[in-house]
Parts: sequence; C-alpha cells; structure tokens
Amino acid sequence: MSDDDKLFFEEMSDVSPLKRETRVALTRESLAAKDSSLDRRRTAAVTGPAIDRNILTEDGIQPLDPWYVLEFKRPGIQNGVYRKLRQGRYEAEARLDLHRMTVAIARAELFQFIDDCHQLGLRSVLLIHGKGETPSERGKCSILKGCADHWLRELDIVQAFHSARPQHGGTGAVYVLLRKSEDKKRENRERFNSLIG
Repeated sequence: MSDDDKLFFEEMSDVSPLKRETRVALTRESLAAKDSSLDRRRTAAVTGPAIDRNILTEDGIQPLDPWYVLEFKRPGIQNGVYRKLRQGRYEAEARLDLHRMTVAIARAELFQFIDDCHQLGLRSVLLIHGKGETPSERGKCSILKGCADHWLRELDIVQAFHSARPQHGGTGAVYVLLRKSEDKKRENRERFNSLIG
C-alpha cells in the first residue's frame, strides 16, 4: 500500500456513512393513488380502444407512376395562389417524410401531421412520399404516392396541392396548401380592421 493510500485511510477512519431514507415512502395516500391508477387501467382495458378520428381510407388505392405530376385545387382557390404554390414560392413551414413507412403508418402520420399543422395555423407544408425508382422500393413508394394523392383529396383542410419543384423533391414530393385556421382568420380580420379603422 502506498503512502497516499495509508494517509487516505487514516483520514477516513472516523467517517461514518450517511443514513439514507427509504427511496419511496409508502403512505396510505400513495397506496390509494396506486390503487386508483390500477382501477383506471382496468377500466380502460374493458372499455376498449379510443375512437379513431382518422377519416382516410385504407384500401383500394392504386399506385401511381413515379413521374406522374400530382395536382389538385378546390373550387374558390385563386389562380394566382395556386400558381405560387405550383412554383414553390410558398416556404414550407413544416415537412413530413413518408419514406419506408407502411401504408397503415403513413395513413396515421399524414392525418396527424395535417391536423397538427392546421391547429398550429400553418398554411404551406411539404409532403415527401418518394418515387419508387429503386427496384426494391418500386411497389411500396409508388403506392405511397397514390395514397398521398388520394388522402389529400379526402381532407377538407387541404385546399390545394401540386408536385414539388426538382430542388424540393420533384415528383417524389408535393406542396400542400392548408385552409386558414379560425385563429388566423380572426387575426387577419383584426389586422384589416385596424388598417381601415
């Protein structure tokens, strides 16, 4: 043993370990809380899963050609607004990449993404679905492209969409224009009223 070790042990000879409290103090209240969580879990197991709000269809969607240009515009959308969307002049405020997802997962992700973007007041988003150009992914990605085209048309929140410019993914991605949220409409009315008032 070295001199340093001897000195250390001499200095520590009268030290006693600190007393520890139990990590979890069990009281009647904590036991009751534990029982109530067990009751909630049992109730949830009996009542079944929550209702799925997702309105997107799952079956019967045809895959699309990798070079097919997606385009859609609801009635009432101004031509100038659609032209700017088509040209990629609206900055994508959010993006979702569906690469390597199954149809079921992509369906849930796309629905939640569009819903979240609308709740946050975002107007322009980018959806990347892929082209399916590699032989191993050809079927899966072209199916996702067909699904994206079909699903975006089903959502009333989606006002228009168009395949992206080459620098943003080309025909493997799509620009999506969302309807204004009620909060954004109110903000615009207030700003307009303050300008004329």
